[in-house]
Amino acid sequence: MAGHTPNPLFLLLFLGCLLFAAAQPQPLTVTVGLIIDGGSPVGKIANTTIPMALDDFYAAFPRSPARVHLLHRDSRGDVVAAASAALELMEGRGVRAILGPQSSVESAFVADLATRAEVPVVSFSATSPSVSPGGGRFFARAALSDAAQAGAIAALARRFGWRRVVPVYQDDDYGAAFVPFLVDALTAEGSEVPYRCALPAGADADAVAAAMYRMESLQTRAFVLHARPDLAGRVLAAAEAAGMMGEGFAWVITDGLTGLLGSINAPQGVIGLAPYVPTTPRLRDVRRRWVRRFMAEHPAADAEHAEMGSYAVWAYDAAWAVASAAEHLTAGDLSPPQGGLVGGKGGPTDFAGLGKSRSGKKFLEAITSTTFDGLGGRFQLVDGELAVHAFRVLNIMDRGKERSIGFWTKDGGLTRHLGVGGGGGRELAPVIWPGESTVVPRGWVVPTSARRLRVAVPGSVNPGYRAIVHLDVDAATNRTTAGGFVVEVFEAAVRLLPYALPVEYVKAESMPYDKLVQMVADGTFDAAVADMTITAARSSYVDFTLPFMASGIAMVAPLRDVGRGGERTWVFLKPLRYDLWLASAAFLLLTGFAVWFVEHRGNAEFRGPPWHQLGTLLYFGFSTLVFAHREDLRSNLARLAAVVWFFVVLILQSSYTASLTSMLTVPRLEPSIAGYAALWRGAERVGIMNNSFMRGAMTRSGFPPARLVPYGAAQSFHEALLNGTIGAVVDETPYLRIFLKSYCDRFAMAGGGGGGQPNKTGGFGFAFPKGSPYVADLSRAILALTESEEMNLIERKWFGESDGCAAAQAAGGPFTSDSLSFGSFWGLFLITGATSLLCCAVHLATFVASNRGAIRDIVATSTHPFRRLAELYDGRDLSAHTFKAKDGGAAASPPVVHDAAGSPISLHMGAWSPQPSSTMAGGEIELAAGAGGEANEEEATTTTAARDPDGAGENGSGQ
Repeated sequence: MAGHTPNPLFLLLFLGCLLFAAAQPQPLTVTVGLIIDGGSPVGKIANTTIPMALDDFYAAFPRSPARVHLLHRDSRGDVVAAASAALELMEGRGVRAILGPQSSVESAFVADLATRAEVPVVSFSATSPSVSPGGGRFFARAALSDAAQAGAIAALARRFGWRRVVPVYQDDDYGAAFVPFLVDALTAEGSEVPYRCALPAGADADAVAAAMYRMESLQTRAFVLHARPDLAGRVLAAAEAAGMMGEGFAWVITDGLTGLLGSINAPQGVIGLAPYVPTTPRLRDVRRRWVRRFMAEHPAADAEHAEMGSYAVWAYDAAWAVASAAEHLTAGDLSPPQGGLVGGKGGPTDFAGLGKSRSGKKFLEAITSTTFDGLGGRFQLVDGELAVHAFRVLNIMDRGKERSIGFWTKDGGLTRHLGVGGGGGRELAPVIWPGESTVVPRGWVVPTSARRLRVAVPGSVNPGYRAIVHLDVDAATNRTTAGGFVVEVFEAAVRLLPYALPVEYVKAESMPYDKLVQMVADGTFDAAVADMTITAARSSYVDFTLPFMASGIAMVAPLRDVGRGGERTWVFLKPLRYDLWLASAAFLLLTGFAVWFVEHRGNAEFRGPPWHQLGTLLYFGFSTLVFAHREDLRSNLARLAAVVWFFVVLILQSSYTASLTSMLTVPRLEPSIAGYAALWRGAERVGIMNNSFMRGAMTRSGFPPARLVPYGAAQSFHEALLNGTIGAVVDETPYLRIFLKSYCDRFAMAGGGGGGQPNKTGGFGFAFPKGSPYVADLSRAILALTESEEMNLIERKWFGESDGCAAAQAAGGPFTSDSLSFGSFWGLFLITGATSLLCCAVHLATFVASNRGAIRDIVATSTHPFRRLAELYDGRDLSAHTFKAKDGGAAASPPVVHDAAGSPISLHMGAWSPQPSSTMAGGEIELAAGAGGEANEEEATTTTAARDPDGAGENGSGQ
C-alpha cells in the first residue's frame, strides 16, 4: 500500500502558526512581595483575597504584557521580622513593589527602607495616620486613613447630644495616632474629651476589667473604641461584665473593627462605622467566590471570619491596581538595582547601602495614577491615599449582624439615605441601644466618685433681697442650702439638660461681682450662680449663659401731688384732649349747619339778615351742649339730626363731668423726679447698691461720683428717701420691684432714659469659665424654660403677683387720670356726622324734585345759573305747611317768593333776562327787566308779605 503524501498547503499553515507563536513576546514577570501576619484575621483575609484578585485580573485581561508574581513573607506581627523580610525581598529577590505590611508600625519601618531603595510599598491595612505618603515618598495607602472617620464620630456625638466622649484605644502607634484627630473633631462639634483610656496591646483580662470598672464609676457614658481585634474583644467582654452594655451607655467602634465583626463578638446596640461600598453584581459574584475559597483554605473553626469586609475589598483593589500598573513596565525596568549593599553582600541589618530600583519611580507613578471601578467603588489615590467617599453608620444587632441606619459624608454630614440632604433626610433610622433600649443615652449620669461642680453662691445677702438669691449654712451639720429665684431657675435649667450635672453650692463671701468673676475665671469656682448682670467687661473673663431674667436700669423717687398750684387754673380743659375739643367744635358746627340748611326755607326762625342767621346757627349749636336751645324745629330731618347730636352731647357731657371730678378730687401723684435727665440737672444725691456695677456705669455716663451714695439694704433706701438724704434710687428693675413691693404707697418708678444713661442691661446670667461646654447646653435649657409656664410659676413664687400698685407704677404713676381722647368717641362722631349729612342730602334731593321745572329753565336760559339757583333755594318755601294760611283756605301765595331783606346772599335781579309772566297757584308775579326791575321786585315782595300772615313777622322778615 502506497504511503499518503502530506498536503503541502497544510504543512505551510502549520509552520506559519509555529513561527507566529514563536514571534509573540512572552509576558514580563513582575515580582511583588507580600508581607502579612498570616495568623491574624487580616492576614488570613489577604492570603485569600490578593491571589484571587490577580487571577481575576488576568482572566479579564489575558493578553496583559506583564504578570505579577507574588512572594509571600510572614511577619508574625513583629516589626523586626517585617523589616528583615522587606530587606530580603528588595535585595535578595529584586521585588519591584511590596504589598503590605499589615500593621501601621511595620509599614512605617518598611516604608523608610523602601524609600531608600525606591521600591513602592502599597498598604491595604495600615490605617494609622502616623504613616502616610507625606512621611515616605514611596508609600501609598490603598485603604482609608483612620483620621477620615473622626468627623463621622464627632457628628454622631453632636447628633445624639453627647457633650463628653471618652476614647478607649490601644496604646501604640495604631491607637494613639488616631486620638488627636478624634479630639479635634469632637471639640469642633462642641464636645469634649474629659479623660482617655489607653490600654496596652497585651493587656490581660484583669487589667482591662479594672479599667472598665474605673470608667463605670465616673460620669461619662459615651465611649469610642479604637483597637486591634484581640484587645477590642477583651474590652467589649469586660464592659459587658461590668454592666456597661446596659441602658444609658453608648459605644461606637471604628471601621477597623466594623470590618471584623466576627473577630470581636460585638454586643447588641453598638454603633459602628464602615466605608461605603456600593453593592454591584460584580461585588456579589466576587463575594460568593471569595467565601468558598476562604472556607476551603482555612479550617472550619474560622468560619465566623468568612465575611468579606472592608479589608478584603481594599486588598482586592490594591492587588488589581498593582497588576494594572505593572503593564507600564518594560524589560529594561526589570534589570537589577543600581549599587548594592555596603561591604558586598551585606546582611539584613545593613540598611545604608540599599540599591535603587530602576523601575521604582515609574512603577510608583503608575500605581498612584491608576483609576478604575473597583469593588469599593471608584479606585483613585489622591496624594497617595485612597479617596474617601462616604461612611455607613451601622447598628450592631444580635449575633454580630449589622443594620444600616444612615450615612455620613464630609459635605453632607449625617443622612438617612446617601445623597439626600436637608429636611427629613438628615434623620437617622431608629437605633437599638445597649440593653435593647430605644431611648438615646444621655452620655452622662450622676457620678459615684467624680468631683461635683463647685458653684459659687453669694453668702452674705441682705434679708430684703433673699427672694432673689440666698445661701444658708447649718452650723451644726455644715450643710449648705441655696434658694431664691436665681437658684431655682438654675436648678430648673439643669433638670432640662440631656445629662446629669451634679453641683455643690459653695459660699462666696461678700465681694464685688467683678471679683467673683475673676475667681471663676482662674478656676477657684467652676461656676457662679447669682444675680450677676452680663456686661462686656465681665464677658471678657468668663462665658455667660443666655440671660434668664431681663433687666434694665430705672429710678425710684418719692411721690408728690402735681395737681396743686397753678396747674389747676386751667384744669377744666384737661378732661378732654385737644383732639377731642377740636372734633367736638367741628361736629357742633356741622350739626348747626345741617339744621339751618334743612330749616331755612320753611322756618322763619332760621331766616333774616345774614349776620342774624349766622348768629342763630352758632347759638343753636352751642346751646345744645347744655340743652338750652329755644328754636322750634319744623322739619323731621332737622329733628333727626338734632336728636342724634343730643345723644352724643349727653355722652360727652357725662364723660367730661366724671373726668373733671376725678381730677379735682383725687390727688395726682407722680415721681418728684421725672427721669434721669431731671436728676442730672438737679443736685440731689442718688442711692445705689453696694458691690453693684451701677457706680461704674453711671460714672462712665458722666454722672458726678460725689452724688452717689451706696447702701446695702432696701430699708436703708426707704429711710434715706424719707429723710431727704437722697432724692432717688437708681438700680436694676428686679431690685426696685422688690423695694416697691413693700413701699409702693410713697414711691414710684420713673424711667431712666436721657442724658446718656444706659437704660438697658444684658440681664442676669450664669457665669462659667471660658470654653465651658455647659454654657451652650444651659443656654438652650434656659430658652426652653423661658418658653414654658414653669418660669412664670417661679417668678410668681418669689416676687408675688403683679398687684394694682405695681401695675400703676409701671404705667407712670399710681393715681394719674388720663385725658379723654378722640379715639374713645370716634364712633359716636361718625354716627352724628353721617346722620347730619344724610339729612342734608335728603332735603336737597326733595328740593330738586319739587323745583325741577324752574331749575331746568334756569339752567337753559340764565347766563349765571349758579347764582340764580342759589336765589331759588334761598327763597321761602311757601308750599310748606308752616307758611300756609291759618284760615283753613287754600294758600294764596306763590310757592316761591324771594325776600330781599331775608336773604343771607346779596342777589341782584337785574342780572336776569326778561322772562314772560307765569301764573302760579294763588297769584301772579311779574319779573320785569330793565330800570324798573328792582321796583317791581319790591312791589312783589310787599304784596307777598301782605298775603302771608304766617310767614312774616312784625317787621316783615324772618326771625
